[in-house]
Amino acid sequence: MIKHVRRIMMKVTIDRDECTSCGVCWDECPEVFEENSDDGWSQIVEKYRVGDDLGAGEVGNAQEECVRKAVEECPVEIIHAE
Repeated sequence: MIKHVRRIMMKVTIDRDECTSCGVCWDECPEVFEENSDDGWSQIVEKYRVGDDLGAGEVGNAQEECVRKAVEECPVEIIHAE
């Protein structure tokens, strides 16, 4: 019998308009967050981005720990994960 495992994704959002470009999220979790070369604000890397929204993404279990660390360390509390 084959069991199907449902992969649970974590939703991640960045309130980009409030970003101070401190770089904490890029340092804590570079596989998920990066600096936008046009405006200098944080964005979700293309691999995990949802649609065309630079501040919305979904990550798997492997990235959950570093995303949570970035959420905790963001000095302006603009990164959200659920």
